[in-house]
Amino acid sequence: MSAPSSPGEATGPVLSVRDLVVHFAGRRKTTVRAVDGVSFDIAPAEILALVGESGCGKSTIALSVMRLVEPTSGTILSGGEDLARLKGQRLRRARRRIQMIFQDPFGSLNARRSVYDTVVEPLLIHGIAPTKEERRERVNEALALAHLTPPERLAASYPHELSGGQRQRVAIASAMVLRPPLVVADEPVSMLDVSARAGILRLMMDLRDRLGTSYLFITHDLATAWVVADRIAVLYLGRVVEIGRSTDVVAAPAHPYTRALLEVSADDERLSDRRVAVLPGEAPSASKVPPGCRFHPRCPRYAALGEPEACRVSDPTLSPSPTAGEGHAVACHFPLGENP
Repeated sequence: MSAPSSPGEATGPVLSVRDLVVHFAGRRKTTVRAVDGVSFDIAPAEILALVGESGCGKSTIALSVMRLVEPTSGTILSGGEDLARLKGQRLRRARRRIQMIFQDPFGSLNARRSVYDTVVEPLLIHGIAPTKEERRERVNEALALAHLTPPERLAASYPHELSGGQRQRVAIASAMVLRPPLVVADEPVSMLDVSARAGILRLMMDLRDRLGTSYLFITHDLATAWVVADRIAVLYLGRVVEIGRSTDVVAAPAHPYTRALLEVSADDERLSDRRVAVLPGEAPSASKVPPGCRFHPRCPRYAALGEPEACRVSDPTLSPSPTAGEGHAVACHFPLGENP
């Protein structure tokens, strides 16, 4: 699915996250383990989706990559620099390489600023396009890329004059005006109606194909991730429990949690009915992570196998899945498709 690299183009990861940990101080001197040792790479022109329930750490990872949340430990490598350790002007320069699209197209835009003012702001912050004519040209190009036409008319509009889908396209244009190699998209379509959602997803994939843009795509919906992403990383309680090519993860999930997410998302009309049968209960608090496999208290396979001791006492690490494709890894003592 990834666009081919151009001759002479760098083939190394545009982002390499290693052992990322983000802990917060909780109530009564507890520690909230929001992200608890996450590693992944994103290649040029690749879309990696982070998938999981609310509270699994997806958005915290996204905000850490943007350095809007301070990592407790770990490395976030981009452009040969560790973003986790940059400060001041060096961090500001590095942020040119990574831009973000937020979830709420209604709240992320300033109602008092025109579309032009919103999209031109990154150019002003980073001192790009010194003349008004250059800035106007760059803004119009970004609006056209986001399929906001005619750009000259849309640039004069204000958020209240736009639909939800148009507002999110403005946010995309604002991110793309710097032509960053990586865009972090945090649930970018979850607040849009179905028709607008499809258009935004097509736009993001089009920008990947045309410009070679990579995405860290955050979503709770495994079906959406399958449509958009080249690879999927499934998170549970701050850890990646399965990662692999989207087609492999969806066609042959190796982790019981991934299978549960698939069954829940398979039929939206029966979502509430199936959640109880497929995945009982809610994820524990990140301040009270269970011992052993953190998923075992909710795991149907753990129950079906007679509650093996290994699941209660040993925390599994990501290992290659022998029943899945290359690059497919799972953190489970008894992966699906293997005989226990």
